[in-house]
Amino acid sequence: MRIEILMVAMVASMLLAQTAHAASDPASEKLLKSTSDHTKFKALQQEFNSGPEVTKACLSCHTEAAKQLHKTQHWKWEYRSPEGQLLGKKTVINNFCTSVASNEAACNSCHIGYGWKDDKFDFTSEVSVDCLVCHDSTGNYRKPAGLAGNVVTRAMEFPPGSGKMIKPIDLKKIAQAVARTSRDNCGACHFFGGGGDGVKHGDMDSSLASPDKALDVHMDATGHNFSCATCHMTQGHQVPGSRYAPTAQDKGGAHLRGKEYTTNPTTCQACHGQAPHKKVAKLNDHTDKVACQTCHIPRYARGGVATKMSWDWSTAGKMGPDGKPLITKDAKGRDIYTAAKGDFVLGENVVPDYQWFNGRVRYTLRTDKVEKSDEPTRINHFEGSAGDGKSLIWPVKIMRGKQAYDPVNKTLAVLHMAGNDDTAFWTNFNWEKAVAVGMASVGAPFSGKVDFVATESTWPITHMVAPAKDALHCDDCHASGGRLEKVPGIYIPGRASDHASWLDTGGWALALLALLGTLVHGLGRVVVSRRNK
Repeated sequence: MRIEILMVAMVASMLLAQTAHAASDPASEKLLKSTSDHTKFKALQQEFNSGPEVTKACLSCHTEAAKQLHKTQHWKWEYRSPEGQLLGKKTVINNFCTSVASNEAACNSCHIGYGWKDDKFDFTSEVSVDCLVCHDSTGNYRKPAGLAGNVVTRAMEFPPGSGKMIKPIDLKKIAQAVARTSRDNCGACHFFGGGGDGVKHGDMDSSLASPDKALDVHMDATGHNFSCATCHMTQGHQVPGSRYAPTAQDKGGAHLRGKEYTTNPTTCQACHGQAPHKKVAKLNDHTDKVACQTCHIPRYARGGVATKMSWDWSTAGKMGPDGKPLITKDAKGRDIYTAAKGDFVLGENVVPDYQWFNGRVRYTLRTDKVEKSDEPTRINHFEGSAGDGKSLIWPVKIMRGKQAYDPVNKTLAVLHMAGNDDTAFWTNFNWEKAVAVGMASVGAPFSGKVDFVATESTWPITHMVAPAKDALHCDDCHASGGRLEKVPGIYIPGRASDHASWLDTGGWALALLALLGTLVHGLGRVVVSRRNK
């Protein structure tokens, strides 16, 4: 009995010693991600009645944060291109929901600010900056569409008279749980751009919130688990990587910690360098002409979320047999027609289009003249060629559509889509009223007539990077009918357009002559050998 007691005591002593050692061993402790516990800050130990009240509390410590954000594209929604074009969400017309102007209260739920409902918004206001939209870690932060980016802190009926209630959020709890940005923060807007999940980009949708390795080798939730900021390395709240001025070709090397670089940290080369292929070095011969994404993103929209490939606004406004706005769904229950937006074509596991791209993007602005013809108006287009020394072959998504324009003034139309007034298209389905208000909101003339013009826009494909084993193989491109069949300016062995019939005929003739000569020579040797015997 004494021996058993002694043994128990010894085991207990060993366990206590191991526990004490573990407690003192830094490697056994889980490091905190932050040096601050925001629940202990007095500024956040209060009830908040609005978003700006939270921002005011944040700025009491983070004194320069709003000033930094005021300089960013995320705040200004404006960008001046190297070619001099004034771009950005505030300015451009796209072929999705078309424009922000006159629709600010709806669109600006994705702005990193509070209260932008019209052209009188104060872009110099520091307390109008929304800190929580990028730093919430609870998953409970919401900015309902139609409220100009404001949050709901008391239960409210919206739209008024609809009977639909919006539940309030607890700003105190959310503010005390702020953290570094995550894929969920960025994805809340970027996954759902264009009016729905996966609509716009094709390579960004909610499937990237927690992807597996097959979907994205970098963001694999059980692997590397990159957040957006891992590549889009931010300094002073400036987020690198712009679709208005992308880096098409990066000739720099891999970035090393401790060194300063002027090149874009979001490029593949910033991590992988200029010779990323170690096992099959021959593949490195392609990197001076082919973007990494071309081979390593074989398809987009492959996470189970469809992307819109075309959008026809000209068919919008149809009513169903019951007199209500018509909605048509496909076999998977997805909208392919709505009275509010017209006809859609959806795509999954889409093979990209390919084109030369040198980083320069030109846009058709609302002041540019457009003509209705058999050729679509290019909302934007990527510049580049095989011989400019600056271009690579890139994978892209081509978004096709039909959208409203003024056939007299020959300009794309700014549409007033959202709102409770009788001029909003989604309220009364009247194109003339919707365009009149939209054009007036930007000081543009309107003839009173509305027609529709075919359009195209181009989007770079750079997310959903597949594992190496799923990358394209040689015969995906080096074959007749291969992926690069329509890319001009390059010679691809095996491509039908790179065959010269006279050269093929000559080559076969020489081969046959060589074979015939060999046979004659062999026959002669046999004859001579027999005579000698």
